[in-house]
Amino acid sequence: MAYNGRGKGVFIKHKICRFCADPSLKLDYKDPKTLAVFTTERGKIIPRRISGNCAKHQRLLALAIKRARNIALLPFTMAKAKMKEY
Repeated sequence: MAYNGRGKGVFIKHKICRFCADPSLKLDYKDPKTLAVFTTERGKIIPRRISGNCAKHQRLLALAIKRARNIALLPFTMAKAKMKEY
């Protein structure tokens, strides 16, 4: 239990790795729908502290995303949309 500055306890709910919780889920670079959940709309890999993955599965996930990018199943980056003001 963490404490805020006023002496009251604050309970923090920890995220659970979805790959550890459900062993039937497999990480595969040939499945872009699953990998797209762990990337932002700009194409960046979502960090472990936000996604809730354990260290082992985050490493495997990053490797799978990089492999999928190399064979063009996932984009490396998304183009920035620039708005011209007239």
